[in-house]
Amino acid sequence: MTRHCFELRIRPELLDDYIARHTPVRPEMLAEIAAAGRRNYSLFLAEGGRLVGYYETDDDAAAQAYLAASPIAARWEAEMAPYFLGLDGRPDQAATALTEIFHLADQLDAARRSPVPEESTAS
Repeated sequence: MTRHCFELRIRPELLDDYIARHTPVRPEMLAEIAAAGRRNYSLFLAEGGRLVGYYETDDDAAAQAYLAASPIAARWEAEMAPYFLGLDGRPDQAATALTEIFHLADQLDAARRSPVPEESTAS
């Protein structure tokens, strides 16, 4: 399983409509996301229209290919495209990927296998 995080920018004048379009998302699009193999999919909205998304999948390339070939996803992404700033292509394919630098469970597992020495506090 891998975790994926991405960022997009929503046009400020369209924020309310964008939120309304996601409250709720059409059932057929929800089904396509699940069928693609994405889980724990969340969107978070920050000030200024900054949108951060997160999902988990076992095979992101397969999930991307499934959604790229889906007429349901293509229709949804075409409807969503006007909401975004500086986007070249479908939102689900052109979002800026964010790099994970910390995950608590991974570090706890690693610490259990090989304890990290405590930092020196000598002056």
